[in-house]
Amino acid sequence: MKFDSPLFDRIRVKPSEDRRRSADAPCCEWKGCANAATHRAPKGRNRENEYWRFCLDHVREYNASYNYFSGMSEDAVLRYQKDAITGHRPTWKMGTGKNSSPDFGRQGPHDPFNVFREFGARGAEARAKAERVEPPRAVRNAERKALHELGLEVGADKAEIKAKFKLLVKRHHPDANGGDRATEDKLREIIQAYNYLKSTGAC
Repeated sequence: MKFDSPLFDRIRVKPSEDRRRSADAPCCEWKGCANAATHRAPKGRNRENEYWRFCLDHVREYNASYNYFSGMSEDAVLRYQKDAITGHRPTWKMGTGKNSSPDFGRQGPHDPFNVFREFGARGAEARAKAERVEPPRAVRNAERKALHELGLEVGADKAEIKAKFKLLVKRHHPDANGGDRATEDKLREIIQAYNYLKSTGAC
């Protein structure tokens, strides 16, 4: 460590020279103030890295009334604060960015330098696992009956089951038939069938 270092001077009882702010510091920029400008304050939005030079009393007064968002609408302030979370950089939902690919699961990650190819066995195992097809789900008789009640074939997906259920409820509800309760029993069976399918995870 150098003995003439300012860092070394700080730990001495008495530094070798007076390192306090010199008397020729600039004057406070507050109108009518002649005190030394010992502090600085930001000039505001769109003037980043620009500062006013104030004395202690006036920098306190300035900071008490300072508002970075002055002149901005409430929506603009909220938008700015939301963008500040990500450092005002663009973001996108996972799987929708420029590097996303619908075949990512089968092809693996983009590897322009063949880094992953060095681990051939591990990569082949990962690809085999991704390409492995799950066996079809077993369908019970009660589930077949519930699907038949809704007028659907075995293998109908969740969207089809929900759409068909909504259609049948609208068709058989007493309110849709002028208060006629003749189809009330049919409506009850449809609801029971749908609830069963929901309990099995089919919809």
